[in-house]
Amino acid sequence: MSEPGRLYLVRHGRPVVEPGVPSHRWQLDPAFVADVVALRSDLPSDAHWFSSPEPKARLTACLVTEGPIRLVPDLREQERRADWVADFDRVVRSAFANPQAPAHPGWEPLARTRRRVVSAVRGILEHAPEGDVVLVGHGTAWAVLHATLLGVEADLAWWSGLAMPDVRVLRRQSPGSPGPDDMLDA
Repeated sequence: MSEPGRLYLVRHGRPVVEPGVPSHRWQLDPAFVADVVALRSDLPSDAHWFSSPEPKARLTACLVTEGPIRLVPDLREQERRADWVADFDRVVRSAFANPQAPAHPGWEPLARTRRRVVSAVRGILEHAPEGDVVLVGHGTAWAVLHATLLGVEADLAWWSGLAMPDVRVLRRQSPGSPGPDDMLDA
């Protein structure tokens, strides 16, 4: 029997921030494409690849692998259907402090983001029980996923520590649906 593998959480590259455009439509900033391409050496080529359908994540995935990538709608970032938020970091801190409520009008409660993303990832890992899995997505989604898989509280410092782009790796202890006893930081 082969090893259950590793779970790679890839945060998308730096986007072009357009205040009048919803963040789920932002594109990668061409000035930082080299940063995304540099991640290739940190990622397995023979993994199962999945991505958020948001352009910045999908394009990041296309830049780091030539293999097939399956788009998974529930890997999208915390929904933020609102006008431009000038004090973004403060609002994200509020989302982590009170995950049951929208941190800003038009924002998905972080608890709902967690349920959606964790459910999607558990389904992915149940169908890809062996080998490495690479997920390309978003910082807030990965922060709540990481915390859930390790059985800890969502960590604002972990979110703040993610670069654009970035890779974090978890080691799967056993095949199938992951839980706090099955995942370790690699």
